[in-house]
Amino acid sequence: MSPDPRSLEGTGLSEAWVDDLVERTLAEDLAGGAVLPGAPDLAVSCDVTSAATVPPAQLGTADLVARAGGVVAGLPVAARVFTRLAPGATLTAGAADGDRVARGDVLLTVRGPVRALLAAERSALNIASRASGIATATRAWADAVEGTGAVVLDTRKTTPGLRPLEKYAVRCGGGSNKRMGLYDVAMVKDNHVAAAGSVAAAVAAVRERAPRVPVQVEADTPAQAVEAVAAGADFLLLDNMTPAQLREVVGLVGGRAELEATGGLTLSVAREVAATGVDFLSVGALTHSSPILDLALDLRAG
Repeated sequence: MSPDPRSLEGTGLSEAWVDDLVERTLAEDLAGGAVLPGAPDLAVSCDVTSAATVPPAQLGTADLVARAGGVVAGLPVAARVFTRLAPGATLTAGAADGDRVARGDVLLTVRGPVRALLAAERSALNIASRASGIATATRAWADAVEGTGAVVLDTRKTTPGLRPLEKYAVRCGGGSNKRMGLYDVAMVKDNHVAAAGSVAAAVAAVRERAPRVPVQVEADTPAQAVEAVAAGADFLLLDNMTPAQLREVVGLVGGRAELEATGGLTLSVAREVAATGVDFLSVGALTHSSPILDLALDLRAG
């Protein structure tokens, strides 16, 4: 038996979160409160065009197709959009999240009531196109630093309400996640230092109140990096440093703290930065500026 294209196994996405995302996404198209459990006909009827042009009992098959090459992500979530409105639909996977695909490749095939497929079309495409665009951009960065030992990270610069999906898409593209929120890593930045009085005081305060949380300190110069390590930082966020400065920091504190380059990074300099010896490159643009991957739904009637 082929795997269920709706399965979230291995994605790190919770069933409850995905169900909520699907409901919220469909509600944007289907008059909000009309998307109710157990009332798929009511939901579909809110698609006035399909209700007017498609007979209620008409069945069809639709292919989710790549209109451009890239890396796909979010297919299980998109699949659940279709089965939310057409619970009896049959789905066949043509690709899996993380796959490289070419223009014209069929990523998912769905058979069910045509009204439901068309009502779900844009919501499914929005989710998969957004996630796949992030995965595609991340893969370009991961390819650029391949072999250097450095890892590409995302940041918290995500679309409100979509962070789990967008960070999952980064993983699909070969990157890794930094902190998921404000709770899992203590990030001591300049404003925290100003409030606490010094880097050492800020780190000590975190250690006292959250002893199990890793501590990262932002540094703008090699001297600040040395100070942060002396204060007990586990990680350093090396902000807007030149490759020469990054190499200097690696020589001064490498091995005593993990080093993350950030700020103004572009794909054209990714390999040069990675070659300085830093452990990570964090790139906010992965989630805040990646263009979507162009996907479409092609209906085959009958």
